[in-house]
Amino acid sequence: MISWRYLMKTSMIRQKKNIIKETELFSPMNEREIKILAEFSEFQTYEKDEKIFINGEKSDALYIVESGEIIIRKENESGKEIDIARFIKKDYFGELDLLTEKERNATARAEKQSNLLRFPKKGVNFQDFLSHHPSVSAQILHRFSVVIAGRIRKANSLIKENSPVIQELQKQVYQDKLTGLYNKTYLEKRVGDFLQKNPSSLSLLSVKPDNFKVINDNWGHEAGDQTLRIMANEIERIIGPECIPTRYMGNELFIIYPNAGKQEARNLAAEIRNALNNLDLREVTEGQAFTLTASIGVAVYPEYAKERDILIQKTHELPLIGRARGGNKILFPEDKDTDSNG
Repeated sequence: MISWRYLMKTSMIRQKKNIIKETELFSPMNEREIKILAEFSEFQTYEKDEKIFINGEKSDALYIVESGEIIIRKENESGKEIDIARFIKKDYFGELDLLTEKERNATARAEKQSNLLRFPKKGVNFQDFLSHHPSVSAQILHRFSVVIAGRIRKANSLIKENSPVIQELQKQVYQDKLTGLYNKTYLEKRVGDFLQKNPSSLSLLSVKPDNFKVINDNWGHEAGDQTLRIMANEIERIIGPECIPTRYMGNELFIIYPNAGKQEARNLAAEIRNALNNLDLREVTEGQAFTLTASIGVAVYPEYAKERDILIQKTHELPLIGRARGGNKILFPEDKDTDSNG
């Protein structure tokens, strides 16, 4: 039998989702992303003249107006408080302060009894949310930059993508904590961005060590983590500034190589393979000699795929085939069913 408490909780989640969907900031997000936002939001009711936040207070949330009316007041140069903004149903406020993590520079007050949806809910740190929900956070970051930049542009200023605020948020959302490289979310985003521009070519390289398990089994998982960091540093050293290195998953690293055709990608793959074969891993293997081998998969747009997910998948599946054939291979999609490989 379904409990009353369960029905109430389900109804509340549905209500929060509906409000979020109708809000300009979040409306482009998909159902799963909106559901996560709803779970980390909460309703708050304010009586007439009750303050939502005050000048100088730490910024820890944004608010969506479900009902009522909110007035934002700020001191002018003479010290007198004046109304600077008014928010009604479906409006939202507080997002710029949340984004910049600056103290509030104004006071928000309920003009009449008002019901607000607060995100994130009390007890949830916004930066922690970004770290633990990278795919949703990527969308939030994008929407923040689009909406806020549009607003500030009207006031003759602009939040740029290379501003310290945006760079720091991108770092938190898109950085792999172990290697310092970009993560899978960023890989998918950037490949999608590149393909939308219809480039003449774009190459993806997937680098996966063949004998990584030997390191984990003999010297432990910390040694494996250290090996992955050394690999990431070596790949960053080799590739040019136009390339984008990422950690795709586990011990698999991806490189986005813009405007590169098949031969250029093959040359880079060979250089990476040679460098990894010659890595000095004695600090990891307790002084014992060890040669790391790696198989590298390469797929090129538009020759092998014209869609982002297919291009990534074709690249991802090749290193395992290379390892099964003895390792240290460079494979293109046409090599899957033949023994032709480097």
